Amino acid sequence: MKDNKFVFYLLVPSFFFIIFFYLYPTLYNVINSFTDLNLFKLRKGGSWIGLKNYIDLFLDPEFIRVFFNTTIWLTLVGVTVRISLGLLLAFLINSDTLRKYKLTGLFQVSLIIPWATPSIVAVVVWRMILDPQVGFINQTLIKFGILDDPIAFLSNTSFVWPSIITIITWNTLPLVTLTFLASLKSVPAELLDAATVDGANKLQKVIYIILPHMIPSIVVMILMSTFWTFNNFAYVWLATGAGPGTFTNVMATEVYLKAFVDGRMGYSSALGIVMASIMTVFGIIYLRMIVRRNLKEIF
Repeated sequence: MKDNKFVFYLLVPSFFFIIFFYLYPTLYNVINSFTDLNLFKLRKGGSWIGLKNYIDLFLDPEFIRVFFNTTIWLTLVGVTVRISLGLLLAFLINSDTLRKYKLTGLFQVSLIIPWATPSIVAVVVWRMILDPQVGFINQTLIKFGILDDPIAFLSNTSFVWPSIITIITWNTLPLVTLTFLASLKSVPAELLDAATVDGANKLQKVIYIILPHMIPSIVVMILMSTFWTFNNFAYVWLATGAGPGTFTNVMATEVYLKAFVDGRMGYSSALGIVMASIMTVFGIIYLRMIVRRNLKEIF
């Protein structure tokens, strides 16, 4: 009985943090989404308007473009590029060729640099690299005669999304690669040796032994990358400010613009609830997939 009380007292701080930092802000945000709360009249508070914010949100033509940018460009394209490159890099670092020339350690250490770089610093550095006047890429392409005029990568609608995806990938790819590399190294050597005895070539080993062994870690990284990307505000805002115009506006930047530029706190809260709902559904689907694949084996 005394042990139970002691455990309860130990859990009290955790309950306090969960309630104060998670449940209370969530509930406060849900309530605000049903009001006309205005940034400039916070002390007065908002009046109850029911579902009007949600109706206005789904009838807003801008919301369709923001939703498309968030789900297709930022999340689908961004996560696909990251997972694909992460797999290729993991296989490259684990290859016999790099091991033969003792370059494996060098590649692993080089991955630490972008991983250890804060996202703000990464965006600032890449803005300088992509700058149309003094940027390294434009200067190099012009010097070798590939371009006559510099390209404004972050303000040209044809190049702005690939540029943003490049920045995000550079900064976050190392974690994906190192996770896949750890999974790759955990493939039982006995299975690979048995496949060699049976006459399997390298491609057959990858398709029938290595990739099936890595599926749980791939699913987890897709899930985690999707959460980090879908809700991300920093990369798009710092790189383009949701521009040119509102061309790269995503749901996270739209929440900020509606709340602190337009002052529509209630509408912004409704948009935040829609974002959270989408991610909740997505998370449940992926968690069910993880359970089915016996996630416990990963850990």
